[in-house]
Amino acid sequence: MPVRARQALVGVAGFAIALVMLWLGLWQMQVFEAKENSSAEARAALPAVPLLENVDTDGGTGDVYGRRVSTSGTYLPAQQVLVTDETAAVRVLTALQLPDGRVLPVVRGTLATGGQPPLPPAGEVEVVGVFLPSEPAADSPTGSVRLPALAQEWGQQLLPGFVTLDASGARAQGLEPAAVELLTGEGSLQNYGYALQWWVFAGFAAFMTMRFVRAIGRQGTLGSTEELTDLQRGPERPPGP
Repeated sequence: MPVRARQALVGVAGFAIALVMLWLGLWQMQVFEAKENSSAEARAALPAVPLLENVDTDGGTGDVYGRRVSTSGTYLPAQQVLVTDETAAVRVLTALQLPDGRVLPVVRGTLATGGQPPLPPAGEVEVVGVFLPSEPAADSPTGSVRLPALAQEWGQQLLPGFVTLDASGARAQGLEPAAVELLTGEGSLQNYGYALQWWVFAGFAAFMTMRFVRAIGRQGTLGSTEELTDLQRGPERPPGP
């Protein structure tokens, strides 16, 4: 088989194997993400637990983030913020004062762009929703629920998280339900490491393919040089008398 043909055959086979390994890494990562999302959704669908039984007065929390919780308190209409996220959804965030004096930020729902948020219910109310930690900083000051910023603005002691009301609670207040960014599982980094192994194997396969192709080329060049040298020497002459 000609040298070029052998190089092409090895190159195609080697890079095909590398592409398969790349695809396996992507597939494995998607599988892990799907499992984490399913686990987070199942966790958020569990029955609500009392919030104050899982959050200490010093700010310590139990295994409650990402779960539905219930608590009661009184809304403070003067302490309200409109949070506009990247999808242009406007979340209505209102302070709920709890019986112990602390304040819980509550996303009551979403508002149509340009509209005015309805007043929260008066008096003591019970709220049920998913409890989440402070969100990462967004591009705009009003693009995320940032507890440190709220603490400076509102002044009272805040709980270490906020609640997003469920669909029935939001609609009862004249708002549309707000989307909830559920927490993923703690094993995500380890799972991504498994996917990364496939990408390392793919890189190694591509590297070895290139080496094999070059080796075949060197062998072909060496063989051609030896043949040319033999031709230049001519046929061997028998020894003289």
